[in-house]
Amino acid sequence: MDILYERVAGLDVHKDTVVACVRIMTEGKAQRECRTFLATTEQLMELRRWLEESRCTHVAMEATGVYWMPVFRILGEGAFELIVANAAHIKNVPGRKTDMNDAMWIADLLACGLIRGSFVPDEQVQELRALTRTRKQLVREQTRHVQRIEKTLAEANIKLGSVISDIMGASGRRIIQAMIDGVRQPNKLAALAGKQIKASPKALYDALHGRLTDHHRFLLALHLRQRDGLDETIRKLDAEIAERIEHMEAQVDGRKIPFRHLIGLLTTIPGVNAVAAPSVLSEIGADMSRFQTAGHLVAWTGLCTGQNESAGKRKSSRLRKGAPWLKTMLIQCAWAAKRSKNSYYRAQFFRLQAKRGPQKAICAVAASILTAIYHILKDGTEHHDLGADYFDRRPTEVKASRLVARLKRLGFNVQLQPIAEAA
Repeated sequence: MDILYERVAGLDVHKDTVVACVRIMTEGKAQRECRTFLATTEQLMELRRWLEESRCTHVAMEATGVYWMPVFRILGEGAFELIVANAAHIKNVPGRKTDMNDAMWIADLLACGLIRGSFVPDEQVQELRALTRTRKQLVREQTRHVQRIEKTLAEANIKLGSVISDIMGASGRRIIQAMIDGVRQPNKLAALAGKQIKASPKALYDALHGRLTDHHRFLLALHLRQRDGLDETIRKLDAEIAERIEHMEAQVDGRKIPFRHLIGLLTTIPGVNAVAAPSVLSEIGADMSRFQTAGHLVAWTGLCTGQNESAGKRKSSRLRKGAPWLKTMLIQCAWAAKRSKNSYYRAQFFRLQAKRGPQKAICAVAASILTAIYHILKDGTEHHDLGADYFDRRPTEVKASRLVARLKRLGFNVQLQPIAEAA
């Protein structure tokens, strides 16, 4: 195999150590030198000096958890091109795995140009990404505490969730707080419900007639405090995210679109709100030049199926892992877009749901939203919805051929004839 780079290095990154292998071509032969460094700042700076003294032009390492991040930031200041590779793409043949062999394998792959670098945003976007991901984790934990409150109420045979859609709303909070304070009479608890509750007084009385003990009140108070504490933390995170966005906005030069303006453009997409837009931007960045087409971005995210073909037959395959944080956010946006009236995404969902089921249909809607995001960020334009009647506006020949194909699958032989000719 042809050698593209004569002076390269491969790094096997661990929690406490970094194993490095420098590979240099001399008179047609590869000479390797391996060293082990501690993952401290001083040792990483020593590693950078050694790579520069070896005159390496390219250095590659695999993305190992979060341990690669400090290594990338320190070595990124060196006079060589630093590449972060997906660990699944550079997996070695099993059976002879050691840290030294892994570093040598990475160096060999890099010398032949077989390692494709992963997308690594700049440090400001990485910090924003860490904040948005932390917010999502806290929201999940907050939801778990609400579920624990529902479980405690169910143990007490109180069906509050059956008569109130949101038990953490104003009416639900008043009723739960009264339970914690010692109120047990169902009629007194039902009187705390607001006028907007659609359930009848009899339904409220029956739902709140249970067996509430001191044990249940203690658990309700405990989970409610945890939920409220997380709510306060989430508000602080939102303020920090807004501050980071303002800081990034101040550093934008005249050649780039302001970050807040991009957030406003993304919120014109049905289902994408002011929380989802910064999260999406923190995952993919604002520069779409790194993705050749919208299809490359969709494939990188993992919203299209992989290829599984053997002996000329294409087999079904699942979605790849891709970018899980971005994928889950887009799926949530797709469910919200599906509820938007007079929207193309709603029509697309129901069109595919009948043939493929709701799960595959919602993934297709998420891929369509990501395609729109790609063009919005690339061209700096607002979103233009195609409309719920988009599929009905297609040419008559296209709709007719689709219906004929469905009849043929049902076992009928169809021959179309225009009405004028038939008369």
